[in-house]
Amino acid sequence: MTRLSFPVALFFNAFSRIALGITQVVDRTRRTLAATFAAFALGACPQAAQADGPIRLDRQGIVVMLRHALAPGTGDPANFSLADCGTQRNLSAEGRAQAVRIGAALRRAGLHDARVFSSPWCRCLDTASGLGFGAVTPLPLLGSFFEQPEIGRERTRDLRAWIAAAPDEPLILVTHQVNITGLSGIVPASGEAVVFQRQAGAGLKLIGRLPGE
Repeated sequence: MTRLSFPVALFFNAFSRIALGITQVVDRTRRTLAATFAAFALGACPQAAQADGPIRLDRQGIVVMLRHALAPGTGDPANFSLADCGTQRNLSAEGRAQAVRIGAALRRAGLHDARVFSSPWCRCLDTASGLGFGAVTPLPLLGSFFEQPEIGRERTRDLRAWIAAAPDEPLILVTHQVNITGLSGIVPASGEAVVFQRQAGAGLKLIGRLPGE
């Protein structure tokens, strides 16, 4: 067997690493699109036009669904663990600062007391803590189904039922893009909130969007 010269071997080694990187990016993009399309396909999304002028949150039955603050990347590393933040995609320093700004923006909009629930993912828990609304309760229903788009319909249905049965007080739910898209049909940016108002039964009225700070 002919042994490759050092420059040729180096070239093929570099080419193999590039090809592997491209494959990983394509696979991650495919999963992103699959999760987003699955969320759109869930149906029964609340319909409403964006409210005229600034959205006020000092009203009964308010539910603020907030996508976690800036966390560079997409999805999570392979073999990540919810029990170990070091294995997950986490907030950047800017993301932590953004969470504080979002909390201030919510208070300016009239929300001063609220129950805060969060996805168990560390980037969501850190966002929820940074808002400055007190204790944060992890809620598995808010966990990402990015890697499992096939469970999106059931997860969205169960979350809608949970919201309907939740205490009659303002709620802040810190979660992920696919969860918000599944419930609203909106694809939020990092740190963006989609605001609902609970209606009779299990109804949700879409009030509008609050952009990330």
